[in-house]
Amino acid sequence: MNTRSFSDWIGREEVREDVAHRGPVDGLAALLDHAAPPWVASTLPPLAHWLYFPEHARQSELGEDGHPVRGGFLPPITLPRRMWAGSTIAFHRPIVFGMAMRRRSRIEEISEKIGRSGHLIFVRLCHEIEVSDGLALREWQDIVYREVQGTSSPRAEDVPPRNSVLRRQMTADSRLLFRYSALTFNAHRIHYDRDYCRQVEAYPGLVVHGPLLATLLLDHALRFDPAMRPLNFSFRAQLPVFDTGPFTLCLAPEEDHLGLWVEASSGATAMRAQLKAQ
Repeated sequence: MNTRSFSDWIGREEVREDVAHRGPVDGLAALLDHAAPPWVASTLPPLAHWLYFPEHARQSELGEDGHPVRGGFLPPITLPRRMWAGSTIAFHRPIVFGMAMRRRSRIEEISEKIGRSGHLIFVRLCHEIEVSDGLALREWQDIVYREVQGTSSPRAEDVPPRNSVLRRQMTADSRLLFRYSALTFNAHRIHYDRDYCRQVEAYPGLVVHGPLLATLLLDHALRFDPAMRPLNFSFRAQLPVFDTGPFTLCLAPEEDHLGLWVEASSGATAMRAQLKAQ
């Protein structure tokens, strides 16, 4: 497979519309176990935009893995595993409940390389969400397609170079994963079908959603300082996290940002993130 065959897909755009109703936010607050969420009242909390603009593929349009079949907005890449590798989000203005939202998505880049897990193809998207008074946020999202070659093993560089000043241990059980899948209308079977995970994708257990881990990290930061207002947030998944053991949310203040990461039960770093706020 060569990415040159997908060159015509670069620049392709898709537009979706939604309304910032509060129902998904109430669901997110319950999922995060908040009695009183540390969010600005009547506005979407940071990263809650992932709960909107769902892809309502018909049941007959789902592939074996639960994803919509390839070849819609995204290119028909045939590598079997498709995962959200990371994002960078710039928050420009709040989105108030009741606002109409328009999301314009664009394919910016398609690249490939050979990594530890074999052949990889990366697709970079740019999402811009606008409301009545202008741009609310811009997100660059990286999606990776790869071969089935088992689970990546930890490396020395996966271990964080600093000590956390705030740690919170969690276990993502099937109830948490089901509720997040329901909130995001995500039918990817790796998050709820244990037999499929083990027998088809060779995972030891259910996979914790990458955006859920990122949401938990940002929530961890807001529990540390409820008054902060995020300006920029980025995360990069390094290793998958499973429901087979606990993981730890970690935070360490840096000179001009907060360093955040997910520590797997092995001690390796499963996800890194940075948050700049005011």
